[in-house]
Amino acid sequence: MPEPGNIPVPETQEPADLLRLALPISQKVVLVIDLVESVRLMASDEVGTVSRWHAFVQTAQTLTIPRHKGRLVKSLGDGLMVEFENARDAADAAQAMHADIRATNSGLHADGQMLLRAGINATHVFTDHHDIYGAGVNLAARIATLAGPGETVVSASARDGLTDGLDASVEDLGDCYLKHIDDPVRAYRVGAPGAAPVVVAQREYAAPLQPTIAVIPFTARSNEPEHFAIGELIADGVIGQLSRSRDLKVISRLSSTAFRHRDAAVGDIESRLGANYVLSGSYLVNGAKVLVTAELAESASNHIAWAERLSGDVADLLEIQSELLHQLAEGAHQVVMATEVQKAVSHPLPTLTAYSMLLGGISLMHRRSAREMDIACSILTALTERFPRQPLGYAWLAKAYMLKTRQGWSRDSSHDAQEASRFARKALEFSPSDSLALTVSGIVSSHLENDTGAAGARFEDALREDPSNSLAWLYLGTLRAFQDKGAEAALACDKALALSPLDPMRYLYTGIAATAAYTHGNFDRAILLADESMRLNRSHASAQRVKVMACASQGDKEMARLAAADLLRVEPTFSIREYQRRSPQVAKALMERIVEAMAFAGLPN
Repeated sequence: MPEPGNIPVPETQEPADLLRLALPISQKVVLVIDLVESVRLMASDEVGTVSRWHAFVQTAQTLTIPRHKGRLVKSLGDGLMVEFENARDAADAAQAMHADIRATNSGLHADGQMLLRAGINATHVFTDHHDIYGAGVNLAARIATLAGPGETVVSASARDGLTDGLDASVEDLGDCYLKHIDDPVRAYRVGAPGAAPVVVAQREYAAPLQPTIAVIPFTARSNEPEHFAIGELIADGVIGQLSRSRDLKVISRLSSTAFRHRDAAVGDIESRLGANYVLSGSYLVNGAKVLVTAELAESASNHIAWAERLSGDVADLLEIQSELLHQLAEGAHQVVMATEVQKAVSHPLPTLTAYSMLLGGISLMHRRSAREMDIACSILTALTERFPRQPLGYAWLAKAYMLKTRQGWSRDSSHDAQEASRFARKALEFSPSDSLALTVSGIVSSHLENDTGAAGARFEDALREDPSNSLAWLYLGTLRAFQDKGAEAALACDKALALSPLDPMRYLYTGIAATAAYTHGNFDRAILLADESMRLNRSHASAQRVKVMACASQGDKEMARLAAADLLRVEPTFSIREYQRRSPQVAKALMERIVEAMAFAGLPN
């Protein structure tokens, strides 16, 4: 009888089955070791990193792996693949290699220290003289990505070979979703958490894609009955302003009022209302003046993210455009956005909530940096993997690839343009009537496919679905400006500005509105809006260009040349000819005026 795994191959066997039957099959435990941040370490100290890694590999190959009855399958340059007969030996070897690498860090600054992440899977493997193969081998590598620096994570099949408290301390991480693997994988951390432990998020099909904020009625610091209603008035006004932002979900005042005058912990409010952030505070009335103290707390950590003291007139609280309430709402909104974006760039992707990924990706893609654009694309790609049927991630990913192409950051502009179109189509496939998906499809049609007719139809469809879609109004304004329809462009942009007063991309809104004002012939307003855009984002080249054009069109040569110098500091390679090449959708008469203005300002041809 032939040995198991060495079955003779019948001549009639289909080609797809030849590999399965020709190679020996055996049950193994696969350990994959990965050097954390190897690219950064190599870039900062190539010789030192290579020397220390080589010494570690030699120790692992000659001492650590043989001591734990393993076989080194291959060295991966910045990682190792090792096979074992059982999970105990694999886990012990992983822990020993963590200790070995830590020993090489003595005397080194934290930025230069080397740490490992390890993944273990018990699986059948196909074996030849050089390597091992199979889906289970790939799974071990994927599981390693769940581990934080200094950690070991194992699959359920490997976990079955370990006894908690005897072989190792084992912590269940729950069902985890891995890149390119559709079904959840149960994972376990073996040993103590690392210095930056990873707690893996589950796929959040029902989770909101925006952070949620609760505004608790502010508390009076006096016992005057006539002042008690002011706290409700403050909460009402702030809720009204925050509710106009598409980036936040705001708890109804009918729900948040239940916590008025209660000494409730932020965590209790979070559990009851599902709020990620809580805005609360107190106020003191002195005649016609009111002094307000506000605090914004992050629910998960109970950390005060923002605190502010503001004063104003009591009568101002009754105004539709209350300055005091606007300052409160704007301050809270900006801090929430900044907090979530910071999480997106500083936390491992598996730990991020959906809204941190979404807001981080959106914000990073609109910064003037190719590196941050690449990070944005990575974050948004991970979001689509976690939410494979949610159009939002695909829509923003389409816009990211469009911007990469337009801003000259693509290594392959044809590929990235195709990706933008593909993701835009995918967003519409999942939700043909989704207003954002329609808007982004219109942006791609206008900016990459030069199909202004299709773009206009998409924007109008988006606004029929959601008349409050500020982004659709904004890009409809852009399209009308390109078509030299200044009055329509200015009207659409004014609606966009009114609908999104707290938008984290306000600089983009004011920059596009400046273009609309320019095409409308309102050069003073164009300069005002361009300056506002640059105040919010100094590197926004579009606003710089509009200011050049507006100053030149007013005949102010000195101001036009100063603005041109500012533009060239932001965009050193700018030329009039390149601008014409990448703006084919701009109407001929408008482009002639723009070229004349740019030449007047002294921009290079």
